[in-house]
Amino acid sequence: MRIERDTHGEMTLDDPCYYGLQTARAMENFPILRQPVHPVLIRALVQVKKAAVLTNLQHSFIDPDIGRAINQACDEVLAGALQDQFVVDALQGGAGTSANMNVNEVLANRSLEILGAAKGDYARIHPIDHVNLFQSTNDVFPTAVRIAAIDRLKSVSEQFARLQTALQEKEQAFATILKVGRTQLQDAVPVTLGQEFGAWAQAIARDRWRLYKVEERLRQVNMGGTAVGTGINAPRKYLFTMIDKLREVTGLGLARAEYLMDPTQNNDVFVEVSGLLKTAAVSLGKIANDLRLLSSGPRAGFGEIRLPALQSGSSIMPGKVNPVLPEAVNQVAYQVMANDLAITLAAQAGQLELNAFLPLIAHNLLQMLDLLDHVVPLFIDKCISGIVPDEARCRELLERSMAIVTALTGHIGYDQAAEIAAECLASGETVRTRLIQRGLLTTEQLDKILAPEAMTSPGIPGSK
Repeated sequence: MRIERDTHGEMTLDDPCYYGLQTARAMENFPILRQPVHPVLIRALVQVKKAAVLTNLQHSFIDPDIGRAINQACDEVLAGALQDQFVVDALQGGAGTSANMNVNEVLANRSLEILGAAKGDYARIHPIDHVNLFQSTNDVFPTAVRIAAIDRLKSVSEQFARLQTALQEKEQAFATILKVGRTQLQDAVPVTLGQEFGAWAQAIARDRWRLYKVEERLRQVNMGGTAVGTGINAPRKYLFTMIDKLREVTGLGLARAEYLMDPTQNNDVFVEVSGLLKTAAVSLGKIANDLRLLSSGPRAGFGEIRLPALQSGSSIMPGKVNPVLPEAVNQVAYQVMANDLAITLAAQAGQLELNAFLPLIAHNLLQMLDLLDHVVPLFIDKCISGIVPDEARCRELLERSMAIVTALTGHIGYDQAAEIAAECLASGETVRTRLIQRGLLTTEQLDKILAPEAMTSPGIPGSK
């Protein structure tokens, strides 16, 4: 056991733990989500600490032995050590101070061990005076959130690229399968099954590009701005070297913001990223909904495609198989949309020189990225890739529908085409049968007009 003290009193800590009194207080004050700060954000915080100590070593702002010990501690944590010591709740008051102090204390106590000193011997290595030297939570935490978001965003963008490819492969495979196109869930005009997949691929392509490009918005950081962006208590040499070291440590093209007060207090960049993630979730939700409709049945619904059968769908209805992957995608989409609202509210609630709600923004943004990064590959591998068409069902529904009537208007006129449609609806006959019976068009003419390429491309079907 060891005792640590601050201006609020003293606390007894288990000696094996590497965190200190500030972390212990945060654990008592914020048992809210019961989820610790995201590990990618912890990693980003440690990367900031490493860049800072390398900067301070370069300019002799810190004792070499202390600096080297802190740097070694950073390397150990970045390699995976001491992960169970980052224990503060993801939702916390103080604009991220508790998360920053958790990292400071763990690194300080591990550094003390490296030098052969006891944990808590802060007279030798102090969490603030040494690990946090020339830093503030208000530049460390926003910078780390940006680094963490870039890390996750890269992966999400790659998954959307994979999804685009998977949809385009189906577009090509189903290019000649003619089916009913529907508007407002009513028969409209013929389309190919491939065209439907192609339209989805186009939406995902836009999402992929937007997510790829928005990373640039996150690269400007306020590191060196300290408390409010003025750089108080940070030497000029530190300010300029810190960004160089941070680029080296992270491997990212980071840049110091031109006006450091801006990213210290304004979080519109996170709202922008969140909004694009929401947009991507909308696309995913739309595709999932369409797949559920097109695969509905199997005999009493559309039944135009079959999704992979992943598991039994009911504890009471034998043989029932549900579209569980699209349903999971829908739920992720709804959660991402909800997270976007939380981020929007938190960002606009900032006051004057700082936004106290950045922990909420960080938690929701990283959760959005995780959800999309996890669900998209499942959607590809367990659903999209295994979709097979029911060509006979597509052909049957098309022949029975009124969808082909529109293709005839250029040959028999709108009024006569509408009359044919009404007669077919009343009699149950197909449009083709009724047209031949009335002698309006020959079989050869109909074959030319109703050919897949004629009805699903620009121009008057059968006019060429």
